[in-house]
Amino acid sequence: MSHPIHEANEKSPYGNLTKEAFYKKHNILHQESSFTNAQNMNIFTQSWQPNDPSRPIAAFLGMIHGYTSESGWLFELNAVAAAKSGLFVCALDLQGHGLSDGPRDHITDIQPLLDDCLRFFADARARHPPGLPAFLYGESLGGALALLACLRQGACQAPWRGLILSGAMLEVSKKFKPVWPLEKLLPAAAYVAPAWRIAITPPPGRRSYREGWKRELAAGSPSRRTCGRPTAATAQQLLSVCECIKRECGGVDVAMLILHGGEDVICDPEGARRLYEAAASKDKTIKVYDGAWHQLIGESNEFVEEVFDTVLTWIKVRADLTNIN
Repeated sequence: MSHPIHEANEKSPYGNLTKEAFYKKHNILHQESSFTNAQNMNIFTQSWQPNDPSRPIAAFLGMIHGYTSESGWLFELNAVAAAKSGLFVCALDLQGHGLSDGPRDHITDIQPLLDDCLRFFADARARHPPGLPAFLYGESLGGALALLACLRQGACQAPWRGLILSGAMLEVSKKFKPVWPLEKLLPAAAYVAPAWRIAITPPPGRRSYREGWKRELAAGSPSRRTCGRPTAATAQQLLSVCECIKRECGGVDVAMLILHGGEDVICDPEGARRLYEAAASKDKTIKVYDGAWHQLIGESNEFVEEVFDTVLTWIKVRADLTNIN
């Protein structure tokens, strides 16, 4: 299967096509919606699936984007690739990202973002047959949220069949953290001046996508809502989430596929290795790609094809096992 990244250019993920023509070419039914969350914010959501009523849905895939990213544009190319293979795929724009309400680059509490994810995916799964195998995919901050979603899932909900983490934020790289002594003073700064933007922290986009044209493409999204500088409150929340995962990752027992760039200077690959060693999961795989950066879709198109083929094969094997059982 050809990944749609091959059609993208530096101006548009849809290449020379309109968005509608792009979906039509790939025979994808794309739908947009929204819901009002507990903070009275409008949260944008969207879904992709094969535009063929006679084709049965093979599995459910929930996707969570990373910090400063969004569910559409470059991120959605993976969603389209998954939908082309027969999956129902859905995603939301996190608060303060994309088309959702909320202040940009400013996260004062990670819990409301997690609550939005839990609510959205529970509602989306409820609209499908209960036996449909369901998987969760997260990139960067979305990977941390996906992991926490598995840990926080209510006992009355059907478990996730598998968890795919790509460049997950399990440990912030020392190359990206605020310099000492600011890191030690960060809790106080987040309390006194939560909206202060940390100018000495490099914008993550510069070191996320290896290929220059993909950095340009990501930065050119019309829905992108970032100045590239996190606030003190955001930085504190991101570090706190990593510490929380360190404490609780031993309780993860879902099947896991962990993918990480070996040269990721945003999220340290050591966090991925630590999760792999600590997780209670009996079915777990880790792949650390030498030389790759934070966003794996930011590598060469051939590499993207290889990585996402790995993801889809991993899902298909476990979906088939679920259907057999």
